[in-house]
Amino acid sequence: MQPLVAAVVAIPFLGAVACLAVRDRASKPVAALATLLTAAAAVALSVNLPVKTYLFGTMPWLGEAASNGLFGYQLDPLAFAMLLVSTIIGVAIAIYSAGYLSRGNRDHPVEAGHARYYFWLLAFVGSMVGIAISPTLLQLLIFWELTTLCSWALISFYDNQESLKAGMKALMVTSFGGLFFLGGLIWVFSVTGSAKFSALGLMTPGARALAFAFFMIAAWAKSAQLPFHTWLPDAMAAPTPISAYLHAAAMVKAGVFLTARLISAGWALPTGMGLLLSIGALVTMFAALYLYFFQDDLKRLLAYSTIAQLSYIFLGIGLGALGSSLAFRGAVLHIMMHACAKTTLFLTVGAVAYATGTRSISKLSGMAQSMPIAAVAFFVGAFALTGVPPLACFWSKIYVLAGALQVPGAFGPIALILVLVESLVTFGWFLWVGQKVFFGKAKGASAKAQPLEAARALDLPRTMNWILIGLIILTLLAPLAGIPIVSRLAAVP
Repeated sequence: MQPLVAAVVAIPFLGAVACLAVRDRASKPVAALATLLTAAAAVALSVNLPVKTYLFGTMPWLGEAASNGLFGYQLDPLAFAMLLVSTIIGVAIAIYSAGYLSRGNRDHPVEAGHARYYFWLLAFVGSMVGIAISPTLLQLLIFWELTTLCSWALISFYDNQESLKAGMKALMVTSFGGLFFLGGLIWVFSVTGSAKFSALGLMTPGARALAFAFFMIAAWAKSAQLPFHTWLPDAMAAPTPISAYLHAAAMVKAGVFLTARLISAGWALPTGMGLLLSIGALVTMFAALYLYFFQDDLKRLLAYSTIAQLSYIFLGIGLGALGSSLAFRGAVLHIMMHACAKTTLFLTVGAVAYATGTRSISKLSGMAQSMPIAAVAFFVGAFALTGVPPLACFWSKIYVLAGALQVPGAFGPIALILVLVESLVTFGWFLWVGQKVFFGKAKGASAKAQPLEAARALDLPRTMNWILIGLIILTLLAPLAGIPIVSRLAAVP
């Protein structure tokens, strides 16, 4: 088991260095091979869902508890949920990017910088693997900050004013959250002498609530919840495959993972903190829903959708803290199911922009005539995201909705009704956007822009079409892997 753990962490970082060594020309196959090997190691590691924690790196001068080790790995169903998402989606992004990074891209022709792109992408994959298997708050913080660095570099990839500004904004906001993570870690260690997730259980209820509040703010900043949400739509200045990875499997998922890891560590959270987490999720969900209607850029629309879907996960975790193990399992399942749906949507938008040079909803129409695979992928992704059975997110939302009814009092039913309203409105809006972009008569972009010529064939690189087809299948089949994983999650205290 330990060689597999070492492999799944080391391969992406070694692949990142190899991409720089071989430079632009050979970086694409090197990155694809590295992500494939990483995903294969992750799948092999997750067979039979073993549960094991191993610590090393003893530091006795930090106290008796720290002498047991501060680094290592923790394998359990929650770790495997995040590990499989970050590695399998990483494969899709690396292979898709091989076609996307080309002169034929009408949205952003890319002729150089491939080695730099793949270096940071593979480092991103490795950092998310590190987060997934971290057994202590200290180790998780190290990989947490590495994801911040990777996202800054990739959001700024194009080196223009828009991308540099967006990258700096993401860096500042998420680093601000990282300070709260550090503060929470220092507070827990000073009180308990331990950096384990379970250490919060050794604190008094008041001290525990304060520590959790620090970690919750860090998670909100990382996962773009109110009031820290503005960095994520601006981060759409990144290349679309990077946007897909950042939204579906990395960076923003680190925040919800941290919260889930803490809640599942064997100690009870005060009821007030569970309510705060749940209410914050509902407020963010409806704020993002409201902002849907003002977006003309498809990627920004998907960004606000990500904010809302992350709120689903926070809501499930909050309901779990209030006593609903079913809602907590739904939250963890939604980490996986949302990854499939959102990757499909983002890479579909990337294909449309590659072929047409625009992501503007008002300038697109009739794209299904020339891009039938992209059209199918968009609607499969949209239907999956909004919970249409039997696609991915239907199952995770069912868990959360059913779990809401396990919460004592009126809050659970109220949350259930609000989630249903959000899902119905989102379904209607995405259906309208899909109809607008992919059906109807093909037209030009505008009087001032070059015509889109959507009626003629628009050939995408084969790798992009292959990945879209694979994601369509994954969005249908992912629950077959996800549900057995979350069924093994221990009940929350």
